[in-house]
Amino acid sequence: MIWKLSLTGIKSRLKDYTVLFSGLVVASMIFYMFLSLAINPGFMSHDVNAPGQYLSFIFGFGIVLLAIITFVYLVYANSFLLSMRQHDYGMFMMLGAKSSRIGLLIFCETLLTGMLAAILGIVIGFGLTAIVSKVLIASLGLKIMHFQIVLPSAIIWTLIFFIAIFFLAALRNVHKLVRSKVIDLLHESQKPIKLSHKNVLRVFEAILGIVLLAVGYYVMGLPASAIFAIIPIALVTVVAGTYFTFDSLFTLIINFLLKRKNFAYRGIRMFTLGQLKFRIRDYTRILSVISLLFALALGAITVGLNFNSLKDQAVKSTYYDATIVENSPAVQKNVDKLDIKTRSTYHYVETKKDVYFDRSEFEKTPLKDIQFKQNGNNFPTYKPIAFKISEITKKNSYANSVLGMQANTGNKAIKLVSSDQLKKIQGQKKFITFITVKNFVKDYPTLTKLEKVQMASNPAMAQALSQTKPFSYQMMLGFTSGFEFMGFFLGIAFLTMLASTLMFKVLSGAASDKMRYEMLYKIGTRRKILKQSIRHEIGVLFLLPGVLGVIDVLFGLRLFTALLPHPYMGFWVPFLIFIVLYFIYYAVTVKLYENLVLKK
Repeated sequence: MIWKLSLTGIKSRLKDYTVLFSGLVVASMIFYMFLSLAINPGFMSHDVNAPGQYLSFIFGFGIVLLAIITFVYLVYANSFLLSMRQHDYGMFMMLGAKSSRIGLLIFCETLLTGMLAAILGIVIGFGLTAIVSKVLIASLGLKIMHFQIVLPSAIIWTLIFFIAIFFLAALRNVHKLVRSKVIDLLHESQKPIKLSHKNVLRVFEAILGIVLLAVGYYVMGLPASAIFAIIPIALVTVVAGTYFTFDSLFTLIINFLLKRKNFAYRGIRMFTLGQLKFRIRDYTRILSVISLLFALALGAITVGLNFNSLKDQAVKSTYYDATIVENSPAVQKNVDKLDIKTRSTYHYVETKKDVYFDRSEFEKTPLKDIQFKQNGNNFPTYKPIAFKISEITKKNSYANSVLGMQANTGNKAIKLVSSDQLKKIQGQKKFITFITVKNFVKDYPTLTKLEKVQMASNPAMAQALSQTKPFSYQMMLGFTSGFEFMGFFLGIAFLTMLASTLMFKVLSGAASDKMRYEMLYKIGTRRKILKQSIRHEIGVLFLLPGVLGVIDVLFGLRLFTALLPHPYMGFWVPFLIFIVLYFIYYAVTVKLYENLVLKK
């Protein structure tokens, strides 16, 4: 009988459960996708090679962040689930149901909701992982043979994580409801909210909040050399400033508007402002958390998309596009495919103690490299330079080290001799050719094959060839692509869960608000005016954390000026995505809230 009543209660609140369920599905779906990309064994060991470690770290870091935000989200989602059902549970206990039976019912309902959401999320995650992996693999320029979309270990760990969290949530629900008095369960939503009337304290707290935010924003613009001091100071000041701002500043603004009779006495603005005053004081913590998470989500997408610009820096930071040390048919086959811009060849003879190069070849085509120039706190610039011949033979000079590393001469001294002298020296006769192409990105796959072919046939040169531009670019490609995808999907997950959390918090108070709207309707307030009041009230609750989060991001992006050449480039794209998604959640919340508090 109890199960039948429970199912009837769930059916009557099916729309609310659908919103809750959809948020849980998105969380488990993205969690599985991150886990499958991070621990795919064949993909990391056979296909990705160098960037694999970076990708594992990046997606592993994303999993940790996602686990934290998922835990916070589930706490509020569980509170919403509890608020929807506690009145029903109180009624069951009034009708004579045993507390043990109610506890079992609560436990099973909570755990079953989490398991179904996790399973459905994993199934949808298969498709999402397939799409993301194809895009990721295409951006890495790899030929993938070992990637598994359905990964048993990822499925098991995703289920373990969500079942464990919902198991704890179920125990908490049982403890709270079974030990609560029946009267408390029936009238929980009618408990008054205590408000402080100490305006002097509120003014001081508001000023302190603004000052702390200003300090945090200022600190984030300091030089990157002080990053270890910037992060903790900014973290403390921005978090504390956000809390104090919501706890006092907005309440003072509402009090000010309430005293403006020309504004407050139009329509039912007095009621709307009163609702906001109570809500903001009650929602201080949740609004602060949502504002910070909004900034993190928006920042994750903005920075993630901007990491793509680091690929251009990887191309600019190395002068030569490839190194050739042999003339085999396989090597020549790949060279013929390249659109070569310049070619510089240097012949040398290697003896047991020294390495002799032809001086005339360096005079004809000087050895070149890229010089880095740091401009204060800005991103470094790159300038091509030609080495002087005298620097090449100077021990421990930069030119000597560059040539020694590329020719793999070890600790042997580099000497320059004439062409005739070089012919007379007894030793291993070798050469090294440096080439540049007209379009590195276009020829990158061929350049990579060229270096791999030489590494296979010249094990002694493998270390030197592994540090050439194609492999450096591939490593940077994996690094940037990983951050790009992690930032995008982590940001979407953050936004989905923070918006859902705010939605659940608003909807959980609908039961106590229903009677107020009924009274307004009975005294003659039109339904259109009531809907307008709801839209304004919920709109402010959504708008405040969103605006403060955007301000946090605009100042916070300055932290990345030393890491990204243009951290603000294209920031309007993620901002537009967020505004659209955030508005959709706002519209859904308004519609669900209207259905709960307004009689049809």
